[in-house]
Amino acid sequence: MWDDIAAAITDATGEAFRPASPSSVGGGCINQAYRLSGGGRDFFVKINDASGLAMFEAEAAGLAEMAAANAIRVPRPVTAGAAGGSAYLVMEYIALGGRGSAEAMGEQLAAMHRLTRPRFGWDRDNTIGSTPQINAPADDWVAFWRERRLGFQLDLAARRGIGGRAVDKGRRLLGCLDAFFADYRPEASLLHGDLWCGNAASDDQGNPVIFDPATYYGDRETDIAMTELFGGFGAGFQRAYDSAWPLDPGYASRKTLYNLYHILNHYNLFGGGYGAQAEGMIDRLLAELG
Repeated sequence: MWDDIAAAITDATGEAFRPASPSSVGGGCINQAYRLSGGGRDFFVKINDASGLAMFEAEAAGLAEMAAANAIRVPRPVTAGAAGGSAYLVMEYIALGGRGSAEAMGEQLAAMHRLTRPRFGWDRDNTIGSTPQINAPADDWVAFWRERRLGFQLDLAARRGIGGRAVDKGRRLLGCLDAFFADYRPEASLLHGDLWCGNAASDDQGNPVIFDPATYYGDRETDIAMTELFGGFGAGFQRAYDSAWPLDPGYASRKTLYNLYHILNHYNLFGGGYGAQAEGMIDRLLAELG
């Protein structure tokens, strides 16, 4: 497999690559990860079962989309393919761990969000964690969020057994989403899509880096909401983002709506207490509607 990957890197870069043995890199829960070095060059390689090739191809496309915005650093994709019964994704290796600036992260993320499209969604589906994420383009953001985000996850949760009351309340919420957008019409911004603190860091020069995306075009508030879901970004990040591109006052209500998507996804992936957390979020959102 590694010989095939080295050959693919040679083809993609146009420069012969003869690596030493790969070294394992920890931190992921879905894929195996390695640093592959040789001839003064380093690459980051993800490995999964052969069925994961489409997931890797979509991730590579998302990284390329964000890199093309030239706003914030992301690992540039090199090649993806299948070898030896496994799928692989090769990308630029970035040494992480520098003392980064939360303010720079906020400013640069706002710059990436400035890249917009006329429609919500993306050219291809991808994954959020290992869950399929449907990105079929739509003109209406509320309909997109209802059908391709919350509704999709709620259907999965119902099949997993989240409970009839939670499903019924979730369906009621889906019918009321327009109320959260009465005076707000978001643009279709380029999003990371899975922006929790584990998918953001700084390189060894202190430059912000984001990675492991679930890219699509949608309301930029969804990215910002997730930065608050598990913490780790700091007040300087939010201040710098607001200074570069202030959020709408209604964000305070919608962030729960947006983070519900991720909590439902966590329930669908891991089960446990995420089901009760999702139901509590649905209750709070319905209470806001009166």
